[in-house]
Amino acid sequence: MKFLLVAVNAKYIHSNPAIYSLYTYARAKYEHDELCKDASARPVIEIAEYTINQRPEVILARIYERRPDAIGFSCYIWNWNVISELLCDITKVLPDTDIWLGGPQVSHNAGEVMEQFPDIKGIMIGEGEETFSELLERYQRRDTQDLTSVAGLYLKTGYTAPRKAIGLDKLPFLYKDTETFANRIIYYESSRGCPYRCSYCLSSIEKTVRLRDIGTVKKELEFFLENKVKQVKFVDRTFNCVHEHAMDIWQYLYEHDNGVTNFHFEISADIITDEELEMLKKLRPGQVQLEIGVQTVNEKTLEAINRCMDLERLEYVVAKIRENHNIHQHLDLIAGLPYEDYQSFKISFDRVYAMRPDQLQLGFLKVLSGAPIAARTQEFGISYTKQPPYEVLYTRWLSYPDVIRLKKIEEMVELYYNSRQFVNTLEYLVRAFGSPFEMFEALADFFEENGYFTNSPSRAYRYEVLLDFSSEYDGGKRNIYSELLTYDLYLRENIKSRPDFCRPLTDKEYKDFRHDFYKQEEKSGSLLPGLRGLDAKALSGVTHLEAFTYPVWEMGAFAGENFDGRISRYVLFDYSVRDPLTKDAVTVVLERL
Repeated sequence: MKFLLVAVNAKYIHSNPAIYSLYTYARAKYEHDELCKDASARPVIEIAEYTINQRPEVILARIYERRPDAIGFSCYIWNWNVISELLCDITKVLPDTDIWLGGPQVSHNAGEVMEQFPDIKGIMIGEGEETFSELLERYQRRDTQDLTSVAGLYLKTGYTAPRKAIGLDKLPFLYKDTETFANRIIYYESSRGCPYRCSYCLSSIEKTVRLRDIGTVKKELEFFLENKVKQVKFVDRTFNCVHEHAMDIWQYLYEHDNGVTNFHFEISADIITDEELEMLKKLRPGQVQLEIGVQTVNEKTLEAINRCMDLERLEYVVAKIRENHNIHQHLDLIAGLPYEDYQSFKISFDRVYAMRPDQLQLGFLKVLSGAPIAARTQEFGISYTKQPPYEVLYTRWLSYPDVIRLKKIEEMVELYYNSRQFVNTLEYLVRAFGSPFEMFEALADFFEENGYFTNSPSRAYRYEVLLDFSSEYDGGKRNIYSELLTYDLYLRENIKSRPDFCRPLTDKEYKDFRHDFYKQEEKSGSLLPGLRGLDAKALSGVTHLEAFTYPVWEMGAFAGENFDGRISRYVLFDYSVRDPLTKDAVTVVLERL
């Protein structure tokens, strides 16, 4: 008997920890089952992972070629459209194969799903490890006609008994090797559940937090560290909700850092203690990144969505972490929440922008089946898309045109802020506007007027677009913005094709300075110690020397000052050494000779 567990991931770099957990738990259980001591008597469990970018007919063919007796699909909002299309055809080509569904997309509206797809065998509700193992046992015994005694299911006859939450220490480690997950994000959970009751979140349904034994967690983290996994993403809903647990893990990572692995945590920043701040301060730059959900600063909105947050403490924590320049901080906002209109969202955006996160995620409310807010959509006048991701169209406070406008602003934030390619330019440009939100609002209008939303400019051409925009909205400073963009550009890469907006590097003063500098550095190696031994030509190939009129690396240094247009200083960009957090080239400012 073969049971195929199927995941349809958003991208290739993602994996699906849910199906791996079902797989490893069931395998471990059957290896100790007296009925399955004979390996040939055990049911065969296989995993198949695809992506939403593959054509459904291709996925269907791949599944068919594996000839499973039963299939379990892991269902989420991002893959439901693809899986729905597969469900329409899979029983036609595999009529004798039982189809099972599981996951958050189908756990809270199981009856509707069964009505829509009457050919499926059933739905696993909530946590599936024990339920899946029990199902396998019934398949192995060829006893699947009446499954009403199996807890945690929805069948054609309705719900079976609810399944009790599993103890996390009963779950085996998901990863036997790293080859399967090469070049992919590895997911890990040290806890399940969340103590908070945010009404838009499915995690609010489970009112307890279960922790995995800290000794077990450390052994499993040791596996990632020994194998020098590139990134481990903790899927704990609020990682730091139990102080001792978070501290133990961060302390272990600090003491056993391998210099390579990055760990991602989703935290509640306002409950971070001073002790935790001191711990985080000690971590290697780039060792940890934090995702912090702010969502809104509107107090009435926070109350309506049952979200408790000390905003002043959150701002303090974010600022303290930023001071140390060792941790990437990703802050989230949600548009479309109750009582948040366009102006209110602007206030939220500007206040979060002022915290200077490394990334600012402007998201939109998704009305998930089973989340408490789904029962209050009429009260709040929330309309949302019929198909996944069930995203807000409008609310009593936010019109559909407002949502469209915010979508365009979101794209500007992604292209120009979250890309981190224009940091210095934006820092100076924002002064020309009443607020950061107004800057991105105007940029979105500029894109619209010039047709860039239809014909999106290439990554390289976005510098030219921002130069045109800056010149229009902050007139008379085109030369300054040209140099700001030049500086931002060379921070990221040693480009071979120099854009037109960069000043020509053809004058004799620059050529003489460049020649003398690299010859001197070839002899002394004082500024590029990591490149000692290279001749002048080789040194110039792995670095870049740029001439500047304005001190663009110091954003406040030239406000209102006049410069005569001549070269004032040079900047050396060293690409052999990069900032571990931003990945920018290390720079050295050189005075004129």
